[in-house]
Amino acid sequence: QVQLVESGGGLVQAGGSLRLSCAASGRTFSSYAMGWFRQPPGKEREFVAAISWKHKSTEYADSVKGRFTISRDNAQNTVYLQMNNLKPEDPAVYYCGTYYSGSYLLSGSYDYWGQGTQVTVSS
Repeated sequence: QVQLVESGGGLVQAGGSLRLSCAASGRTFSSYAMGWFRQPPGKEREFVAAISWKHKSTEYADSVKGRFTISRDNAQNTVYLQMNNLKPEDPAVYYCGTYYSGSYLLSGSYDYWGQGTQVTVSS
């Protein structure tokens, strides 16, 4: 059983940066691979990035490669998403989730989710 709380979203201008945090409670956090997804208004939730537990290997959606960085601090039970050079297509509610099974690219492969944090990019 895991509880996740995202924070760090807000309003930034195009080209700006934000750092999202996902704080987890629960005794099994360090055993989970973690992912970040985002959901623009009226659209399906889409994959952004994922990170494994043991090796901290990472995967990114093509749309964010070179701009976003996922990391985790297992001692602090926290996963991060550093977002640089934000673009007009990036605004969405961003969610972190705990991987369960299946393809890491699919939201259905994650069993626990936070409430999300809003990211807005202005001109």
